[in-house]
Amino acid sequence: MKEIDVTPESIREIAYAFQGSRIFLTAYELGIFGIVGNRTKSSQDVAHTLGTDWRATDRLMNALAAMGLLAKEGGTFRNSPSASRFLVPSSPDYLSGLMHTVHLWDTWSTLTKAVKLGTSVPAQQQRREDPTGWTEAFIAAMNDRARKQAPVVAAQMNLKEGMRVLDVGGGSGAFAVAFVRAKRGVKATVFDLPDVLPLTERYVSAEGLLERIDLVAGDYTSDELPKGYDLVFLSAIIHSNSPDQNRKLLRNCARALNPKGSLVVQDFIMDENQTNPPAGAFFALNMLVGTAAGDTYRESEIRDWMKEAGLSDINKGETPFGSAQVRGTKPA
Repeated sequence: MKEIDVTPESIREIAYAFQGSRIFLTAYELGIFGIVGNRTKSSQDVAHTLGTDWRATDRLMNALAAMGLLAKEGGTFRNSPSASRFLVPSSPDYLSGLMHTVHLWDTWSTLTKAVKLGTSVPAQQQRREDPTGWTEAFIAAMNDRARKQAPVVAAQMNLKEGMRVLDVGGGSGAFAVAFVRAKRGVKATVFDLPDVLPLTERYVSAEGLLERIDLVAGDYTSDELPKGYDLVFLSAIIHSNSPDQNRKLLRNCARALNPKGSLVVQDFIMDENQTNPPAGAFFALNMLVGTAAGDTYRESEIRDWMKEAGLSDINKGETPFGSAQVRGTKPA
């Protein structure tokens, strides 16, 4: 990776970059953009609605105006056009998944301790205090990302009529939806935890595809996957696991495949130096603070796991999203 020159000023910019992020995340968490909506409001009005301190709310909104997310005219505020489009819940383009980023703030704040320990701080306080809220925010965030990527990925899958696809840890079902829409006669199954599947059902039902997408509850770390599939798809799954868990998971996936069926692992696939792609190097730290043993993995490691699972014809392909795919095929 090419070294870059930095100055004291640029180092200070890096050090203080958290301030803008925290200002925005607090405003998002409080729902300030939705309260302002398409109207003009004073900070007193917003503080009264929220039940927050007026002076503190006013200073927060001043900072949002300085960032360009709000516009201040006299003593009142209105949303910027971008905030109205992306940050007001009633907008069709609302970024609902950002509450997961609010939760990530708490886990990333433990990074120093996690580096000392070599694993996430055991408390996992946010998940324990509000497990339902955490899960809903997480699935919403994953859906926001997946529903944009899924149609492109589905076009890369070489799907054939009548294929059966198993999406392991499929979350909202966004990829399963794209798969069944991409080719007539394709049937999909989403395999995920029991507390996730009610959310999956909600998303898939909204797409009108419950008849073509089955939902199967289970834990891939301990339960056998259903069998008889032509394609098993693992998107953004292996980074949550330890190497040993991934070896076991890929063997489980291989057993779920029909002969000549394929396993596709989609994730950050790191180079041998583990610095590229840069987003993957950052994400490895996200797994350090958020999981017991998760990481981002090298292509060579994934190839080895696939070979151990009995797969062959292993190849790598890129996606337009910064992630990559490694595909292996079960022998006839």
